[in-house]
Amino acid sequence: MIVIKGVPASPGIAIGKAYVLEDEEIIVNKTEIPKGKLRMEVKRFKAALDATYRDLDHAEQKVLKTLGRQHAKLIDTHRLILSDPLITKDVPRRIESEQVNAEFALSEALETVNQTFEKIEDEFFRERRHDLFDVGKRLLSHLLKREKRDLTTIDAPAILIARNLLPSDTINLKETKILGFATDLGGKSSHTAILAQSMEIPAVVGLSDVTHRVKTGDTVVLDGDHGLVIVSPTPEAVTKYQKEQKKSIREEKALDTLRGQPAVTTDGKHFQMGVNLDVPEELKTVLALKPDGIGLFRTEALFLNRTEPPSESEQVRAYTHVAKSMAPHTVVIRVADMGGDRLVQLGIDAPKDEANPFMGLRGIRLLLRHPDLFKTQLRAILRSCAYGNVRILLPMISSMSELRASRQLFATAQQELLAEGVELPKKIEMGIMVEIPSAALLLDHLLTEADFISIGTNDLIQYLLAVDRINEHVAHLYDPFHPTVVRVLSQIVETAHRHGKWVSVCGEMTSDPRAVPLLVGMGVNMLSVSPRMFLRVKQIVMSLSTASAAQFVSKALTLADSEDIQRLLNDLLDAGALPGHGPAADGHEPS
Repeated sequence: MIVIKGVPASPGIAIGKAYVLEDEEIIVNKTEIPKGKLRMEVKRFKAALDATYRDLDHAEQKVLKTLGRQHAKLIDTHRLILSDPLITKDVPRRIESEQVNAEFALSEALETVNQTFEKIEDEFFRERRHDLFDVGKRLLSHLLKREKRDLTTIDAPAILIARNLLPSDTINLKETKILGFATDLGGKSSHTAILAQSMEIPAVVGLSDVTHRVKTGDTVVLDGDHGLVIVSPTPEAVTKYQKEQKKSIREEKALDTLRGQPAVTTDGKHFQMGVNLDVPEELKTVLALKPDGIGLFRTEALFLNRTEPPSESEQVRAYTHVAKSMAPHTVVIRVADMGGDRLVQLGIDAPKDEANPFMGLRGIRLLLRHPDLFKTQLRAILRSCAYGNVRILLPMISSMSELRASRQLFATAQQELLAEGVELPKKIEMGIMVEIPSAALLLDHLLTEADFISIGTNDLIQYLLAVDRINEHVAHLYDPFHPTVVRVLSQIVETAHRHGKWVSVCGEMTSDPRAVPLLVGMGVNMLSVSPRMFLRVKQIVMSLSTASAAQFVSKALTLADSEDIQRLLNDLLDAGALPGHGPAADGHEPS
């Protein structure tokens, strides 16, 4: 029996025979095109563009029929990519200036953009490169006149094993006998993962070499809850996972009953349960969960796959739609947390190749350098305030001067709108992300000007521990249970409450079942969770005693080693505090 650990992309368990999909790597050769035939080569490229647009029209109808309008927006994203000057202008320019074939010119243009995506730290946006590859692959297939991959020919129930699955592959899985899939590449925020979740297909991604370790016909257990692929499982393991499947079905039914219920602990403490919203198209899913609000509305997607920033009116429509839909609950809108590479794509002057973009021109630093961009977004958010309970959140604040400069621009935007006759609420709260160590240490001063805080654990942990989460050599050192992390989090919450300020946590820790007792014990006001984990985390909160969780935190603060803290946490969980706690639930591989 072989156990391979990957990234849980879509929950659920599948047991069956493996079907290993051969890698569809397209090899592009460079061919010199004579001057007299360059016009025909450009014409051939434009014909492939037209054929790809027809593909997208066909795919849109299929998505509308099977998944609904919210996922049909994915096709709009692909159309935007297809109409990007990178493709429509850069490729024909390369063909003519370098006298090369269309396939080679396209592959060179795509590689240029891929290198830009590689430097993006945020996983959600890094994973958007697969949409670029999807569009590029469609174009190349038309240029090379290659047959489309047809997964409907798999004629028996199977677990699909592949190097990578693009969104266009995943859309078709509903029409197949695929029970689940596992891939070498990919992340949990890719469109492939999001589509799998919507279609309720178990999936594990980021397995590195699963295609080399599994053969077609092998019996496989795919555990989408814990990111495991078990090859040639023992009869005992199969029996165990069959029981887990039945238990999972029962738990899903139990979780459904929690929709709309207040998250109250066993000793009567009420916790606010919010949801993280990446794109407005996910709003339907979020509303079905009946949360206490949106604890983090990431607005960066509005600036993606386009050649100029979104207008004020376009942003107003997006923010108003979310605010109206969630009213009277709170919507925390974070201003765009982008890097300089994004501005280059938007046609705005910015550094193209920063040596260390994770600590470079991004977040509030970038917005303050481009005040027109910042003020336009602030005006749009302010105008949406009339339609719901909206708060504004500033990313990557590290000093009082940044907070004061942001507040000054905010005041200017307010004065402009009032002068234009726009009615605004008397009080609009502005908070800060606490995700940089300097903000955590300076918090008592920052709270004199910030109305609330949201702890971004992803960045805070990596900056505290000097660990790049996407560097495979040190990623294992990224540890939310490191004593320094526990101490700093506790100090942040304590400082905020001493100043009478509201605290939410919106990083990945809120979606980690093992970390939830830690956050509850610290007394945060809101947990803002990914939609996929919302009901499960809510169930955990409702099963906890705040007194026991607080005692656990007090004890954890005295410990000097992560393993000791996790051992203490396991003792708490083994005492029955965490529903569904078992061998795989704490990240350990099953025997």
